[in-house]
Amino acid sequence: MGITAKELAKKMGLSQAAVSMALNGKPGVSTETRMQVMEAAEKYGYDFTRISKKAQDTGSICFALYRKHGAIVADTPFFSELSEGIRTKCREEGYKLRIVYLYGDETLAKQIEDIQYSDCVGLILLGTEMLPEDFAPFDCLPLPVVLLDVYFDHIKRDCVLINNVQGAYQATDYLITRTRKQPGYLRSAYRISNFEERADGFYKAVRAHGMSASKSVTHSLTPSIDGAFADMLEIIEKKEDLAPCYFADNDLIAIGAMKALQRSGCRIPEDIALIGFDNLPMSSYIEPGLCTVNVPKQYMGEMAAARLIELLHARQFVPVKLEVSTNLVKRRSL
Repeated sequence: MGITAKELAKKMGLSQAAVSMALNGKPGVSTETRMQVMEAAEKYGYDFTRISKKAQDTGSICFALYRKHGAIVADTPFFSELSEGIRTKCREEGYKLRIVYLYGDETLAKQIEDIQYSDCVGLILLGTEMLPEDFAPFDCLPLPVVLLDVYFDHIKRDCVLINNVQGAYQATDYLITRTRKQPGYLRSAYRISNFEERADGFYKAVRAHGMSASKSVTHSLTPSIDGAFADMLEIIEKKEDLAPCYFADNDLIAIGAMKALQRSGCRIPEDIALIGFDNLPMSSYIEPGLCTVNVPKQYMGEMAAARLIELLHARQFVPVKLEVSTNLVKRRSL
């Protein structure tokens, strides 16, 4: 059995990282060092069969979470599951994972420059809070980029996202079928593309049941539990019209609204039924359990990482849009 890279590094007085980069033909070491390492490897009987094609191609993948206002992208189970999916795929393929938070302010250009000149070979960009114009600074990056959780028509980049229209349609269709009543809509006060697509699915289902979209009661709520609770409580105190059932843009809004309705003496689902979107863990243990739309979040992360790794080896680039399907999780709030 030949000498290992770790043993070779110890004999040469170099770091294991430097020796591995030299052996695998990776940038980051000088030509002189590379030659010295190769000569020493031959001298000490290094087993060159240890160098696989995968080892030669691997490097660091950067997962960047873009935060414009921070109202949507936060440290919630949704984003931690995305991260875990990316991490799992990177580990399987031999890539290191680097996670960074990017802020849409005057420091963004410097943050992008840091990524460009790091050891990252590709970028997965979480664009949940992005608008089309927010992507412009990233367009000049000389790295493969996969957009996660967002899609823009005019941007020629690969995208992995939720089929939001399908999920919202399924939820609203089930809501109407169960209650046989005109559904209301708990909309996020922050406009992002995901929620706009969910609105399309909601109204599509309303019309499919022969109902007028204009007759659906709509409330604009902050997309957090505390924010939605406060906003919904104010709506109730003002005695605004309430719907007999609601579809909410996400689980956080649904849970906040549910708490406010319960505080005001409303029974869920006997008086008002609710259905959310995302299937966050807390949706299963609140009382009553929240009926919701399940998003395969970890799978989405794995798909984004798999597509980026595919791009790193592709001979030609043809951008693709990958939409991940959803499914209903039926609980007692409906």
